[in-house]
Amino acid sequence: MDVQSSIHPNEDIAKVNHDTSLKYLFVVVMGVSGTGKTTLGSALSKALDIPYVEGDALHPRENVEKMSNGHPLTDGDRQPWLELIRKTAVRYTIESPIEARSDKKLVGVVISCSALKRSYRELLRGRVDSLPLPDPVPSDISTPSWKVPQLQTCFVYIKGSRDLILKRMEARVGHYMKASMLDTQLAVLESPEGEDGVIVVDNEASTNDQVKIALEGLKSFVGEGLF
Repeated sequence: MDVQSSIHPNEDIAKVNHDTSLKYLFVVVMGVSGTGKTTLGSALSKALDIPYVEGDALHPRENVEKMSNGHPLTDGDRQPWLELIRKTAVRYTIESPIEARSDKKLVGVVISCSALKRSYRELLRGRVDSLPLPDPVPSDISTPSWKVPQLQTCFVYIKGSRDLILKRMEARVGHYMKASMLDTQLAVLESPEGEDGVIVVDNEASTNDQVKIALEGLKSFVGEGLF
């Protein structure tokens, strides 16, 4: 799938694929590095029967090189990456083979992404086009950029203690995100708790338990009977 196409993050997907009988869902599995986003994202995509995309794989090469050398990313580094994640979510929604899923009511994708700041999450939701958020924040910031069919964006936030996350990062082999950068990410992290469409899971819980909690939370947001 060519996720580098010209579709803008805020393009109205209703013009491309208008089927009001379907629910369109973008699930972001978020948290600092080392929390287990890939493991949970893969398991959740299987439970929802929708694709999973590894958000780290969408980083520009320059970002990977910078992190590999132990340098934290700036908002400017992250913006094109976040835009591409949003575009990817839109493309997977548009291009999902709906005609081959006559018994399905849910079309969407799960993508892992640290999504550390609220401004990053607003961009992923498709509500803003650039970083940082304007100051003051407009009163209508909670209004999605398109409505029919609305690509609903939900976040599954893996929350955990620094010590456990650091232990997991130090045990990883071959990952470009160095354990020494954890404190930088934790310092940047703005908890999503209290924002709309956010489900919190404990990173000490088993993957099965995390999936159960995530599914229950998603049902409360998108409705019963979809998965």
